[in-house]
This record gives sequence, structure tokens and C-alpha cells, in this order.
Amino acid sequence: MQKCQKCNNPATLHITEVLGESQFEELHLCEQCANKYLYQPHQKLGAGKGALLEAREGDESLAAQQECPHCGIKFVEFRNSGRLGCPQDYQSFREELLPLLENIHGEVRHCGKVPRRLPQNKESQSELIQLRNRLRQAVTKEDYEVAAELRDKIKRLEEA
Repeated sequence: MQKCQKCNNPATLHITEVLGESQFEELHLCEQCANKYLYQPHQKLGAGKGALLEAREGDESLAAQQECPHCGIKFVEFRNSGRLGCPQDYQSFREELLPLLENIHGEVRHCGKVPRRLPQNKESQSELIQLRNRLRQAVTKEDYEVAAELRDKIKRLEEA
């Protein structure tokens, strides 16, 4: 059983923070230290990670103070609550939100269900975009049989 990195009690929460493209930080915390960490995001945890955390805190403090001109919410408030204040926040906090959305959903654009009342041409455009993405993935995986089927489906939709 692992110990909490802050107080040496048994660790009950294990957090992996993505710092960069191939940089990860694993945290092992007890329940009390995890609550402090989650609700006080700028708290330093370990002396060995000080330089890395200080560099991140410098970047985060600038982003955290950024404020939406429409609703006045700060990015740090969003980080603590998980809720944005208005639709314009997506644009105001674009640089900070894009990596989060991509990490959570794998995409930065909506690719899920669409309303049933959507006009047919919009629906076929959406289907074409999805098919082209799947075709690109199939070619990347060198799955040429699936790629050929997808190519044919795309041609049929474009001709219709």
C-alpha cells in the first residue's frame, strides 16, 4: 500500500496530472491531503518537484487571473467549480480549455449525436466529416480494407 506524499498516511487517491505532451506527474494522497490539493490548486506538495511546480504555478497564476469580460468569472473559479459562467467563456479561456477538452473527449469539436430535426444536407456533411476522419485513421493504422470501404461510402455520399 502506498503512503501519502504529504503526510505518510495510507494514500487513497491517486492523481496523474498531464504537465506536457509526454510529461506526467503522479500524486498519491490521503483523503485529507487530497481535499487540500483539490481545493487549493496552487499548493506545493513535494520538495523534489519544487522547480517543476514553481514553473507551472507561474504559468497557471497568469491564466488563473484571466477574467471573462462578459460574466467576470476567473479561470481559477472555473478550475475550482468545473463550471463556466457564460457561453463567451469558451472564447475567453480558449487557450486553457482546448487542451482540457482534447484530453477529456479526444476532440475539440463536437462529434456526437445531432438533433433529429437537423436539415438533411447538414446531416450528410456531418457524416462526411466523420467518414473522412475514420478514413484517415484507417490509413494511419494501415487497415486498407476498411479504408477502401470508407472511401467508397464517401464517394456515394458525395454523389448523392
